[in-house]
Amino acid sequence: MEIIVRLDVMLALRKMRSRELAERVGITEQNISLLKSGKVKGIRFETLAKICEVLDCQPGDLIEAVPTEAAV
Repeated sequence: MEIIVRLDVMLALRKMRSRELAERVGITEQNISLLKSGKVKGIRFETLAKICEVLDCQPGDLIEAVPTEAAV
């Protein structure tokens, strides 16, 4: 399984910039950028909950588990 982060999609749907989300959540814009690119190894539930609150969404709207292709 691979985890895909769809934060950029949700930001676009909400017409919100990363900077505004960072300010409202209380984390750096750099951390939002890392989340959007999927270059993080984890996220605190507290941070995820705050992002969901600000974007008025569920965690499943932001992250998705997809099967990885089988090795040949």
